[in-house]
Amino acid sequence: MKSRYILLAVLLLFANFISAQHGGHNTEVSEFNLWFSLLEIPFLLFVVILSFVVANALKGGKFGAGMSLLAWGFLVMAVGHIHMQIEHITNFNLFDTAFGDVGGKIAWFAALVLTWGLTALGFIKIYKASRI
Repeated sequence: MKSRYILLAVLLLFANFISAQHGGHNTEVSEFNLWFSLLEIPFLLFVVILSFVVANALKGGKFGAGMSLLAWGFLVMAVGHIHMQIEHITNFNLFDTAFGDVGGKIAWFAALVLTWGLTALGFIKIYKASRI
């Protein structure tokens, strides 16, 4: 029964995401937004590199395995954020171009689920390791 509620929540989230994509939004880029968007990229890269360095320093084990999952989740998230910035600045959507309008939305949603899933699994592993 619990899995039905989870599935329903995921489907509602997906439907909300798809409908939000078709709403009009302002794509004008002010100079401030442009600099803010470009400033996000080095911080994303720094955090991703740092997360892999920390995961490597933990040399596997329970904490290292959790941190490795977090690092992969952060990498997927960083790629998504860079994609969003490119779309915001240039109005070019790589997912829609590669997979079509609907396929692009599904690919974007799958990337979100992958990010959330990897991050959640990483935190769960770290939490379980800390409980020992």
